[in-house]
Formats: sequence, structure tokens, C-alpha cells
Amino acid sequence: MLRLNNVEVVYSDVVLVLRGVSLAVAPGQIVSLLGANGAGKTTTLRAISGLLHTHEGKVTRGAITFDEERIDTLPPEAIVQRGIIQVLEGRRLFKHLSVEENLIIATVGRPQGNGRTLDQDLEQVYTYFPRLKALRRRTSGYLSGGEQQMLVIGRGLMARPRLMMLDEPSLGLAPLIVEEIFHVIRRMSQDEGMAILLVEQNARIALEVADAAYVMENGRVVLDGTSAQLKENEDIKEFYLGLTQVGERKSYRDVKHYKRRKRWLG
Repeated sequence: MLRLNNVEVVYSDVVLVLRGVSLAVAPGQIVSLLGANGAGKTTTLRAISGLLHTHEGKVTRGAITFDEERIDTLPPEAIVQRGIIQVLEGRRLFKHLSVEENLIIATVGRPQGNGRTLDQDLEQVYTYFPRLKALRRRTSGYLSGGEQQMLVIGRGLMARPRLMMLDEPSLGLAPLIVEEIFHVIRRMSQDEGMAILLVEQNARIALEVADAAYVMENGRVVLDGTSAQLKENEDIKEFYLGLTQVGERKSYRDVKHYKRRKRWLG
């Protein structure tokens, strides 16, 4: 469904942020992007959604395709029309509007023709997040952090995505809320047949919910595989899961036995 082939991104015509990134997401698959702050994960999502230009960035090399159509030259509204939705980091809401008004706003510009009414779409969101139904008349700025995260994911679902991109959905939330939200993410993918590209620093829960994952460092993909494979990888255990007897945290470049795969290049 989605493929990035050797993509490079530059900000302000000066700063090279992504360096030959290649990855793929299949229909109905959940794929996680792992990595430290500054690794290039959010920039990867912006490149896909067309939001790079708002940060003075652009794709300078490579290609991004969705259903075999190149999309990195399209404006964001055209990308949304193709069924790609990015749920931004930081729980961006229209905080003066109610919960339900925030959900309804997402219907502007979405793809048409799936046969469901607005009320049916709202009920679908409330099925996944029953708390939002009880709060549907509440001004969204007064919601808790967890409730706001449920709302931005529900708003993304209202846009009828084929691919939903989630940027740090666990950020700043209590562990029980994180577990609840990730349970819903898995259910949405299974029930709707929706692909999900997930940026997440909580590697443990990301690998639990995802089918596959890519590890990024310094703007490059340095490791990839199925979640089961990565959970057994010694470097992942040490750097991301905390399962090590060595007290000192190291960088990938310091690991002599690390094998970088050369993918989709040439």
C-alpha cells in the first residue's frame, strides 16, 4: 500500500534530516517506527502526509508511493482524499469546540462513498471510545490528557482513513490509559482493515501491537523486521526494552556485531 524508496528530506534547503529512508506498509498492517528523539520519525510522517512544507522541508530525492501512485508531489488535501490521515503529536484539538464538534470537523474533505451516515460514523467512534460518548457535549479543552488522545484518534477515524499515521500516542499518559488506547488501535486495524504507521518511543508496547517495525537513527533506517524478530534482537533488548546486564547505554554505531541491511538501493 505505502512505500518509501530511498527518500531524502531537507529543511530550509540546508539541513539533511532523512538519509535514504526506505520502508513499506501493507494493507491492514500495523508498522512501528522506533528511535530516539531527532531520529527522523516525525519527519517521515510529514513527508508522507505532505506537511513538510509547513516546516520549510521538502523531499529532495527518492519517491513515496501509495497504491503505486506517487504522492510526494501532491498537496496535503489531495493526500487526505486518498485516505491517508496523520494524527499529530501533542493532541491538537479545537479546544473551544465540543468533543462531537471536533469529530464532525474531520468529515470535511474526506473521501466519500462508503455508504455510512454521519451518525453511523460517530457511533463507530463511540464504540471504540465509550468515554467520548458520555463527554460528547463537553468542551474539549477541559478533557484529561487521555481523553484528548482518544478524541484525536477518533477524529482521525472520522476521516475514513485507509492509512492512519499516529505520532507518539502514549506521550505523557498514565500506563493504564496507554494500554487502553493501544488495545483500541489494534482493534481498529483488525475491524476496519486499516493500515497504521505508528511513531512511538515506548518500544515495548509498540512491538506488542505492531506486525513489523523499523528502527531509525540519525535519519536512517538501521534495523527492520517483524515485531517478533525485533523483540528477540539483542540490540533492541538493550537499547529499547531495557533488558541488559550492561549499565551503560550505547549507540548502534558502537555495536560491532550489528548488521545493517541494504534494502531497495541500487
